[in-house]
Amino acid sequence: MNHSVLHLENVSKSFGSKLAVSNLDLNVRAGSITGFLGPNGAGKSTSIRMGLGILPADSGKVHLFGQKPNYRALDRVGFLPEERGLYRKMKVLAVIVYFARLKGMKAAAARTNAMTLLTQFDLADVAHKKVRELSKGMAQKVQIICAIVHKPEFVILDEPFSGLDPVNQQTLEGLIRDLAKAGTTILFSTHVMEHAERLCDRIVLLSQGRKIFDGNVSQALDTINERVILETAKDCDPNAVIGQLASQVHAIEPTGPDSIRWSVELATGCNSQQVLRACVEAKLPLRAIEPKRRHLHDVFVHLVEQDQQANNRAAS
Repeated sequence: MNHSVLHLENVSKSFGSKLAVSNLDLNVRAGSITGFLGPNGAGKSTSIRMGLGILPADSGKVHLFGQKPNYRALDRVGFLPEERGLYRKMKVLAVIVYFARLKGMKAAAARTNAMTLLTQFDLADVAHKKVRELSKGMAQKVQIICAIVHKPEFVILDEPFSGLDPVNQQTLEGLIRDLAKAGTTILFSTHVMEHAERLCDRIVLLSQGRKIFDGNVSQALDTINERVILETAKDCDPNAVIGQLASQVHAIEPTGPDSIRWSVELATGCNSQQVLRACVEAKLPLRAIEPKRRHLHDVFVHLVEQDQQANNRAAS
């Protein structure tokens, strides 16, 4: 499957003088898990709301299942909003069934699906308790269940891991994988890059209302230079290390007061084997070379800082 489930084409949105989203192109393909990332205020939630027709776009086009957002298309969507909202006086099972019924599911099927999901999230024993009796983490899990109980084709989760302990974060990761295996399309936002790195087929990164990256995780990791940790003998001259590797590295600095371990950011196009060869040829007393794995967190920080610096230069 590669047809588009959600397509935002050159979409912009302002609130007064504040430009929240600028000329955004977002194309969510059927069957994919897309991570929608960015710092606070980047425009993620606003973009999601425009995609669902909750907010009108100032300009551009929005298509949900190939048409403008409407009730029929929205019945095929499960949405966990950033601002959580449950009916606190209702019982847990009743509120889940209520949301499923709003999406057109029959009562018996809604109850069956609700109990299955409550059991999966270790909440079966609170099915008949009132929502107001739940802890914050339990309420978060119930909210997630409300978003997926009707078995939607497309699930949008805005910060779904917020408020969950590590065990329940792992449960949610498993649920997302299971949904994807069953053919469900998933778009989720998160500030925890580890979740996106483990789960996503594709990453879309926003900064200051603009898209600054769109690609898979491997492509994202390739936007930052490789790093290694070098360990030298104690009698090694620090200036010799810096001098011999100057052409191979973008940045080098000691990681401790004794200057025997060095954090090295390699130059673009350079790899750890080339650094090792340069050390051997220079007869540096190298004791170890340890590749440092790149993470999506590093990509996030690098690209967002780069974008902010570019904007600051343009404004000055």
